[in-house]
Amino acid sequence: MHAKAVFLGSLVHAPAWVLCFGPADDRREVLLYSNRYRWLASAACLGFIANLSLATQAQAETVAEADNAQPIVVAAKRADAAALEFRSIVPVSALSEEDLQRTAVHNVAEALGLMPSVNVMNTGSSFFGGIDGAARGEGRFVSIRGLNSEYNVNLINGINVAQGMPYSRQVQLSLLPPSGLNTIVLTKVSTAAMDGDAIGGTVDFRTPTAFDYAKPFRMSLTASGRLETRARDYGDSGLGGGLAGEITKRFGADGNFGLYLSGYYDERHFANSEMAGVMAAQNDGGWAYSVASSSSGSAPAAGLDPQKTITQTGINVGVSNGYTTRWGGNGSLDWRPDADTQVYLRGSYASSKTEQNSTLSQFVSSSKSWTETVAGTGRYNLSVNQISNRVWYETNPEKAMLATAALGLDKKFGAWRVAPQVFFSEGHNDRPNHIELSARNNQSDNYNSGTTQPLGGTSITYVDNLPQPLMTSAIYNQLNNANTALLARRSGQLTEQFSGQTKYGAKIDLARDFEGSVLEQIRFGAKYSISHRMVTNRDWTNAHISNSLGYGGSTWASLGIATDYYAQVFPGVYTWSVPKVNHQRVVELFNQFKTSASFDTCTNNDLDNYNCNTLSGSEAVSAAYASATLRFGDLEVEPGLRFEHTAIRNTYWLRSTNLTTAPSNWASNHTEYNELLPSLIMAYRPAGSAVYRASFFQSYTRPAMVQLGGGATVAKGDTTTTITSGNPNLLPIRATNLDVSGDWKLGRDGQVMLGGFYKHLRHYMYDNGSGYINAANLPDTNTIYRMPLNGGSGDVYGLEAQLREKFTGLPQWFGTLGVNLSATHQWTKVDIGGGVTKRIQNAPNWLARAQMFWEKGPASIDLTFKYTGEYVSTYNALGQSGGWDDLYVRPIKMVDLHAGYRLREGLRADVSVANLLGAYSYWSHVGKETLAISDVVDSGRTVLLTVKWSM
Repeated sequence: MHAKAVFLGSLVHAPAWVLCFGPADDRREVLLYSNRYRWLASAACLGFIANLSLATQAQAETVAEADNAQPIVVAAKRADAAALEFRSIVPVSALSEEDLQRTAVHNVAEALGLMPSVNVMNTGSSFFGGIDGAARGEGRFVSIRGLNSEYNVNLINGINVAQGMPYSRQVQLSLLPPSGLNTIVLTKVSTAAMDGDAIGGTVDFRTPTAFDYAKPFRMSLTASGRLETRARDYGDSGLGGGLAGEITKRFGADGNFGLYLSGYYDERHFANSEMAGVMAAQNDGGWAYSVASSSSGSAPAAGLDPQKTITQTGINVGVSNGYTTRWGGNGSLDWRPDADTQVYLRGSYASSKTEQNSTLSQFVSSSKSWTETVAGTGRYNLSVNQISNRVWYETNPEKAMLATAALGLDKKFGAWRVAPQVFFSEGHNDRPNHIELSARNNQSDNYNSGTTQPLGGTSITYVDNLPQPLMTSAIYNQLNNANTALLARRSGQLTEQFSGQTKYGAKIDLARDFEGSVLEQIRFGAKYSISHRMVTNRDWTNAHISNSLGYGGSTWASLGIATDYYAQVFPGVYTWSVPKVNHQRVVELFNQFKTSASFDTCTNNDLDNYNCNTLSGSEAVSAAYASATLRFGDLEVEPGLRFEHTAIRNTYWLRSTNLTTAPSNWASNHTEYNELLPSLIMAYRPAGSAVYRASFFQSYTRPAMVQLGGGATVAKGDTTTTITSGNPNLLPIRATNLDVSGDWKLGRDGQVMLGGFYKHLRHYMYDNGSGYINAANLPDTNTIYRMPLNGGSGDVYGLEAQLREKFTGLPQWFGTLGVNLSATHQWTKVDIGGGVTKRIQNAPNWLARAQMFWEKGPASIDLTFKYTGEYVSTYNALGQSGGWDDLYVRPIKMVDLHAGYRLREGLRADVSVANLLGAYSYWSHVGKETLAISDVVDSGRTVLLTVKWSM
């Protein structure tokens, strides 16, 4: 069959299975025609929507799919979640309301870590990256089955959430508290009815409706108090708490109207310790080869492994303190006039504000040399000759918001079911007023001529794998009395960053049931969504403060910036003091000395400075799908086909380095993708206590907006012009996915699951923040384009296992004892670009959880051990050749404890302790085989007490 005819037929008629499962060359030929006929895909989608009313959730009481074509199924008890998992045609993991209540997590990102194949990260990209993000001491993002956050789809009540992060497609899940959520469902295999841009998985955060409860009226109030123990180590209160409430009511003559409302407010105060050796290495040259091949120290001596000879030469140590407040709520209004009709309006809102202020003592190696101690050996030993003592204050504020809304109908007409929907989502992640300033012993300006401190020889030794500075008494005294001993540098540098997205659209799902035949059901539908994004970043840097004042000798104490100290900079490890900074005074000084010359985002003219880091764009996705359910005895088969057309338009600032010959101006580009996504899902149920699943599906992920259309720079030379910009010709990351699993019930309360998965990736792209990935020069006549490029292919393999069992036969007086165990072993390998093969970012080889629970009458105790294996966080962290300097995160081992007691009917108290044994919450290091250059965060324990009243 000719490819053009197949393509047209697949849009106008039922899916062409020859196209879906035929040779790859045939499918590629069809896609060549799809650009020419892409208007048909959009017209088909819009035609569905224009000819039928809008609004929706759909389909029967199965949870075969976790998208919004299916009903929102919520699970109050663990048994409900287990039943949801078992009935599904595809592999899913679910957390019930009971599971969420019996944990010691800060937010839903950490709650997801209770599921197999999920890695929780406390760092991300942009200002969430590295130790700055980790120092908040909570999980922020997740990877699923070895794929980073941007490879996942996130839903709230089936609604696609907006992606407010500035330089990626990630969603910051730490914004959402566990309260107000009834069920979290992770779907690991995508069906034709689900969005196609989920390679890792699809996560749906579900809230209940009034019809999910037996009682026509129900309400609850929850009060909580929390304690952060690391803050107490610094003498801060570390106290926090919150209030949450919900109310449900069914009303009307026949109780066919239902209203659900919930709201929450919580507050957390933290003070965490950080040792930022990687930061010192990247920003201040705080590392070196201890034995080099020459006096320049640029390479290790011949025959020596770089990882065996690197050492820290300077470090940053400090405290990161502040607070986070979160507030929001969820609502649902439902009308069910009869058994075949559901009309609903659902919405959610979550907002947070964080003030994070970090004060770091800096032991900086300002002068290094290498000397050949034995002539002719070619081995040059390191000497750190001078130390610049500094103290640095920086803030990491954040305002975040995420809102969703949907209006829908689910109507059954005989054998037909129709489910239209309109939806909206908005998300923002802003850094409104990041500010920083410093003081140092060698500050030099018009009025000061500071000097460094002499040292000589080795500057760092190691104790328990942590770097310890070797200080003279003079060096120690300067750091220990930084408020008065160090000279103030500038009156501050301020950065404003704003990032947001709005997303809205409509969809419709239709289904027809058949009786008495192999064909049980056909489903088809269409969806159109459009999103708009805007990212801005502007910067102001003030002059040296002594130059502004007209005299020298100013210190933080004399300026009122800091007059007090924390007694120990990192209690128990680093014992000198660190200043307590008056943030309001920092802001006052910055505003006092800010001038027009301070504005310096990227150059020295205001027009460029306002616009050079501004990026806006839109992304429209048109989709249509069809699938069927076939039954052959105990075998259920669901073939499906989905087509998605994406149109992306970006507007960015084209900055010229020679304004006289080529003025700066706005520029734009556009990108289009056409993806044909076949799927084949099978489930075999030979008995009521077992199900065996096998799945094949194709999926993809679009590149981040900044890679497609980031800001551009034009540099004109005598004969050539070089343009550095995003690349609108980047390909999406495509994946072929295979999944097999078995699920068995063990008696009334037990369940075991074994599974395996494989993903083959093409055109891979990793998270590189705002930097271009694999940037390379692409010559074109007299113009050289420097643009990001796709990487190559890669593979992800994994094995999953889960067991939950309650032990029987124990004495009645002892109560019930049980275990909940899960483990994932995964292997990843990918060409990140230029033929360089690496492990995939944020993909541990091992993930495991072991929970032991005890229940007796009104009491319960849960003890949970969580293990996350080592993983790669950042590639080429120090910019060295040889590929040895990737940034790894050490294995994390944590124990959480929970105890609960039902005081009386409708009144329950719970207490939990996160990180019971006080393990470090984050430890990254450069090089797989060494801990010499590390970042470490100690966030202590979190104790949470909740009391819930319900009726």
